[in-house]
Amino acid sequence: MISIAIPLLVGGISGYFTVTGVESWYQTIQKPSWNPPNWIFGPVWTTLYVMMGIALWLVWKEDTSRELKIIAVILFSAQLLLNFLWSFIFFKLEQPGWAFAEIIVLWGAILATIFAFGQVNKVAAWLLVPYISWVSFAALLNYTIWRLN
Repeated sequence: MISIAIPLLVGGISGYFTVTGVESWYQTIQKPSWNPPNWIFGPVWTTLYVMMGIALWLVWKEDTSRELKIIAVILFSAQLLLNFLWSFIFFKLEQPGWAFAEIIVLWGAILATIFAFGQVNKVAAWLLVPYISWVSFAALLNYTIWRLN
């Protein structure tokens, strides 16, 4: 399914920046005591990307207004691009402050995508709730790391 492959591909590319950052400067900065172990991020993100792909597929196959589907897919694409950019800004550019500002925009884009998906397919919208929850946690972690360093 191409709808699952797209988020996984974007995640794989952004994962490259994450791994290179984690193996270099990220090891040297201060992190909060509640920072999850590095190994947890891969499985969590893989699961979230698969759920995003399933949600996209549910929206795409739905027999509803073409206009609603186009808006939903555009919002999905925008949040996926923002998702990619966060990894680049945080890990490649080593800019937690800018990454925090970007993740706030990402959060808003995910919320808009959830609402747009909800107009097309309720299950698709609910499939994105774990994603926005994880990004909420990531935003708090990002902010804390920025403030500590």
